[in-house]
Amino acid sequence: MTAAKIRALALAAGLVAWNGLVDPRLPARWQPVVRAGLGGVLMLSTGARAGLQPPALWTGLRLGSAAAATVSAAVATASAVPLVRTEMRRKALPDRAGRWLALRIPLGTVWPEEAAFRAALGKLGAEAFGPTGGQLLQAGAFGLSHIADARSAGEPVIPTVLATGAAGWVFGWLAQRSASLAAPMLAHLAINESGALAVLAYQAASAQRPPPRAPR
Repeated sequence: MTAAKIRALALAAGLVAWNGLVDPRLPARWQPVVRAGLGGVLMLSTGARAGLQPPALWTGLRLGSAAAATVSAAVATASAVPLVRTEMRRKALPDRAGRWLALRIPLGTVWPEEAAFRAALGKLGAEAFGPTGGQLLQAGAFGLSHIADARSAGEPVIPTVLATGAAGWVFGWLAQRSASLAAPMLAHLAINESGALAVLAYQAASAQRPPPRAPR
């Protein structure tokens, strides 16, 4: 096995281990800052490029905006499905919803995950295994890194891994197609923010409804 392959596999394993063993033990108030810093460090250490300067930035914004609009429409449509509404009712919400939306999602989730998986791991994976192999590596590691999240939320592990792995593949495709992290970041942000807003709106509306009357 070549040094490039060992390096790519080591980073993939390290990201999965970090998300499963280290990140859950960080103080909640410091998680966004630590995650954001780690993403930046991994990009610098691997020489990955964010593509956040023109002309790549404009391509990323155009492609990402289209993906974000599609995602937001899909979330809005899915919110009308009874099974989805049941899950929304069960979703545990953080105490400070504003901080969740404005800080934890963009800075503590979207940026570090795109910087670590799509930029850093995507670069090393493509160098070691080619574009398709690198995509499989980063998407697989992205899915496996959500095992701890699924368990803590009481969600089924295998469907969560498969769903997030598929999302990681799409995010990686957006990054490759645009040569900019702006595209996957906008799509990723749309998924998380629109889902969070839908849950907040539904639970707020449910709390305002009068309780059903007991039968006479």
